[in-house]
Amino acid sequence: MIDLSKGFSRRKFIANTSCFGAFYAAARLIPLPALAAETASDSRVAQTPLVDKGFASVRKIGNGLYATISDPSKGITTICNGGFLVGKDAALVIEGFGSPAGAAFQLDALRMVSQVPVKGALDTHYHFDHSMGNAFYGANGVPIWAHATTAKRIVESYVPMQGADKEAVLGSLEKRVKDAKSDLERAHAQSDLNAVTGVFQIANASVLALPNHPIDAAKLPMMMDLGGLTAVVESYPGHSGTDMIVKVPEQNVVYTGDLLFSGWYPVCFDEKATISGWRDTLKKFAALDKDTLFVPGHGQICGQEGIATIREVFDDIAGQAEKMHKAGVPVEEAQHRYVVPEKFKNFPIYAWGFTIGPAITKLYAEWKGR
Repeated sequence: MIDLSKGFSRRKFIANTSCFGAFYAAARLIPLPALAAETASDSRVAQTPLVDKGFASVRKIGNGLYATISDPSKGITTICNGGFLVGKDAALVIEGFGSPAGAAFQLDALRMVSQVPVKGALDTHYHFDHSMGNAFYGANGVPIWAHATTAKRIVESYVPMQGADKEAVLGSLEKRVKDAKSDLERAHAQSDLNAVTGVFQIANASVLALPNHPIDAAKLPMMMDLGGLTAVVESYPGHSGTDMIVKVPEQNVVYTGDLLFSGWYPVCFDEKATISGWRDTLKKFAALDKDTLFVPGHGQICGQEGIATIREVFDDIAGQAEKMHKAGVPVEEAQHRYVVPEKFKNFPIYAWGFTIGPAITKLYAEWKGR
């Protein structure tokens, strides 16, 4: 556990990330692709990053708009993507990232371009890779904004892991690996074990700092005037039940959080995740201006082609699942029988039981509910 009373040593924070063996081993298999040609040629997108530390880079993507893009294969200080918006009077930072060092990196980048006060830091949802660095913002007097249920979900999900016996947390997953009936099921179980081991390690190396500015989703959209730059905060269903996005309509830029995985298989494990709701959300994104620039929760900055691709991924999962459902394949078997098509073979799969498995399970449940 990091002791806040001893002050924030950034070197210490960065050193802490090096102990996350299982998570880092998986993350090294997720290299960040280069900017797509259509994005690279967009006049809003700077040709060179403002700063690049390997594990993440920050690039200007509009007037006062910046995107923080993570490359997990080079380190897990940030893990997810984020960014910041800088107006004449104030700034808004997006995401707490996977560690306080990640939040510190982003705030340092902001200070390279402006000294305006930071109005707040927004967690787009509660998951560890977007919130474990909140302590840095809190210690530096930056208010933390999030969906009204985010604090509760952080406490419910990660407090039980802190100081817990490792066997109690991971034992059932280790048993699944041992008892797997096929090599395929064993590989899927091992990927889940690696993922949860990483979360367990990160939770035990972190001080949980909870958002202190809850946002009532029923009262959205919320306009945030930063001085000559207006951010619009909205909430949509799909990934976690706490998902928020930041739009800058005047510049056709959207920070989506994990409602968009660009060039990845989407993570669907959350109990509040809804596949039909998520697909409806993506349909709304697809209806935005054709020149809209999206900063996804993971993967590279993209345009509408990124939205089209993740919709294709969902269509493919649903198509294969529906065939199995109609053929009477039990859900326990169907969730392992999905075949990654050639066109998506290079898309990272964080862990089978976090992505494809639960997507199929939730689809089966939706069809049964009809």
